[in-house]
Amino acid sequence: MDFKNIILELRDNIAILFLNRPNKLNAFTIPMMEEIISALDKIESEDEIKAVVLSGKGRAFCAGADLSSGENTFNPSFDDFAVKEGDFRKDSGGILTLRMYKFLKPIVVACNGPAVGVGASMQLPGDIRIASRDSKFGFVFNNRGIVPDACSSWFLPRIVGISKALDLTYSGRIIDAQEALDCSLISSIHESKNLIDDAIGIAHELVSKSAPVSIALTRQMLWRSLGKSEPYEAHVIESKAIDSRGASEDAKEGVNSFLEKRPAEFKNRVSSDMPKFFPWWEE
Repeated sequence: MDFKNIILELRDNIAILFLNRPNKLNAFTIPMMEEIISALDKIESEDEIKAVVLSGKGRAFCAGADLSSGENTFNPSFDDFAVKEGDFRKDSGGILTLRMYKFLKPIVVACNGPAVGVGASMQLPGDIRIASRDSKFGFVFNNRGIVPDACSSWFLPRIVGISKALDLTYSGRIIDAQEALDCSLISSIHESKNLIDDAIGIAHELVSKSAPVSIALTRQMLWRSLGKSEPYEAHVIESKAIDSRGASEDAKEGVNSFLEKRPAEFKNRVSSDMPKFFPWWEE
């Protein structure tokens, strides 16, 4: 696929997706959003790709929305790319993060520098978020006279807690990598020169010993359980998933490989072998 705003690479069975507008500090645009979604579609459809690492080219991860339209940047009357649903215009950051939320493979975000506005909020659906030492994060929406985007009012409190989420969004203050680590916005800090290799290593560790279909189900089970008020629905879905997976060739291979003390070779594919009850949230 021919991309202009991103770069998509493959290292072994891990995809690396770079935001690629370094001269604009990878400022977010609708065409960039569309290319990221196209890349995620491609990655999800190819069974040999097991996970994706998301990072940025140049010295920034993403400086937020492209402000080249000046004072009308956020004015819907000047948005020729608006996606509408009923009586409202869909937030482009939310379109992206909802696609990430539905994704069936692990997402590792490797923040390589400043990440503000949508540059910070687009990282939240990542399963693992790591950062270089010179990374900075800012949920600056209130400072620009708008409000948080990209479904961050749902994601952020679940990651850092409600009080910290309100602190970061009310003030719009910029925090460094250490504070991001302290509040669990990221899980580890890395040297810049090692960031991508470390992220790939983390991705390999996530997928190297586990069945891809099981990972896909587990990702959706855990993310979607965050919005439930009680565990009963989780029990229902887990029961269905355990029965489905228990009858699969993967389960036989998982047990036999353990008993035979050898690496498992899982055969079931995300593209063709998801259980009949999936996606259960659309029933």
